[in-house]
Amino acid sequence: MQIQVPALPQDQLLKAADGESSALIASRVEQMHTLQLARQGKQNNALSANEIDEYCKPDSAGENILRTAMARLDWSARGYHRVLKVARTIADLDRAENIAASHVAEAIQYRRALNQA
Repeated sequence: MQIQVPALPQDQLLKAADGESSALIASRVEQMHTLQLARQGKQNNALSANEIDEYCKPDSAGENILRTAMARLDWSARGYHRVLKVARTIADLDRAENIAASHVAEAIQYRRALNQA
């Protein structure tokens, strides 16, 4: 997955960072990786279509958002599955057992941003 990040003005680059430390992010990613291996024996990006159906089921609100996006954006089955795997990963990073509408919406935004680039 790739996202576009706009260039920052020089004055913002010189300010102290206000985000999380790299060590904290790395720890969270490692925990997510361990969770994925325990749940399904592989990372989310390696899930087959049948495994996506099993492990990447969004809640009803998330499913509604996904159906609307599919219809409006004319996705293929492959695009649909990619969004579900990204939504599962976002939920994992959020330490959420289930994929919520907010996770689906964020995954859709990443896909839309790439399509517009």
